[in-house]
Amino acid sequence: MSLTILLAAGGTGGHLFPAESLAAELGRRGHAVELATDERADKYGRAFPARAIDIIPSATFKGRDPISVIRTVATLAIGTWQAWRLLRRIRPDAVVGFGGYPTFPPMIAAQLSGVPTVLHEQNAVMGRANRALAKRVTRIALSFPGTRMLGADARRAVHTGNPVRDMVISAARVPYAVPALDGEFRLLVFGGSQGARFFSEAVPPAVERLDPALRARLRLVQQARAEDAEAVMAAYARLGVSAEVAPFFVDLPARIAAAHLVVCRSGASSVGELAVIGRPAILVPLPGALDQDQAANAAVLEAAGGGWPIRQDELTPERLAEELTKAMTDPEQLAEAAEAAKAAGKADAVARLADLVEEVAGKR
Repeated sequence: MSLTILLAAGGTGGHLFPAESLAAELGRRGHAVELATDERADKYGRAFPARAIDIIPSATFKGRDPISVIRTVATLAIGTWQAWRLLRRIRPDAVVGFGGYPTFPPMIAAQLSGVPTVLHEQNAVMGRANRALAKRVTRIALSFPGTRMLGADARRAVHTGNPVRDMVISAARVPYAVPALDGEFRLLVFGGSQGARFFSEAVPPAVERLDPALRARLRLVQQARAEDAEAVMAAYARLGVSAEVAPFFVDLPARIAAAHLVVCRSGASSVGELAVIGRPAILVPLPGALDQDQAANAAVLEAAGGGWPIRQDELTPERLAEELTKAMTDPEQLAEAAEAAKAAGKADAVARLADLVEEVAGKR
């Protein structure tokens, strides 16, 4: 039986990437998929595998002053009305939410319309938007078995894992190549939509502090904001380091697979992709998060033996240089961490989530 499924996701990679993975899997199963999101979704440079993408107005509660609250509520109300009209038009068998406040209008409209709903939580701590929606959804899918649900009904939750994109599954077929002590060392650095600037400021001075013989071995790929990229490239050129710097890499999973070591934030998608591909990582949780979700994500990979979390305020250029020196002079440690990370990955997460969606939609 062919189903119509509406996916709802915020326009960041952490929300869109698992939604993209599910959309591709549902399409392979013969189902029709549409996406409801916000205008940020265009920046990821890839066509989302859906028959239509619907931009729905939404807003985040940022300010506590009455005017800000009224504007946010008004935007969400308009978005819910538009989402309700969308539901009336496409008549989905289920709506699947992936978090972020743009998920709010489609999920609320679905709940008001009696359409079955599935909520997917990517992080090890349930996000605030998902927490607000969780009380009325049909089922909750979790990326981590020990997710802190903060009041949500655990009886409706199932551990599926965090779906990864097809390109991640392809990259996972590349075995880890243990670096030779006298050979090139491939380092990948990326920070996601909120965290790249810190690495632009921290990594070049750390590389400068490396022993010249180690620095000569480096082959560096780094994500940097467009306004920082030129300065970062100039710093590496001055040091004689081979480096590729860009604001975004469409083929990031392949670059993860090619790396000997990754330095990155610990968003849910990053942690999930590192685990499925099986690469060791220095994880730097984004500071200032209200629920410290990235710290919780990093702790999961650390417990598995696949990564080393370091707080941002502790990752000085001197400390990072020490960590890079350890990694470049102890390849067996990296190989063990790569194996441990891969053992913790859930490559079948998308199939498990698709099964759950079919089950929920079929009961309508």
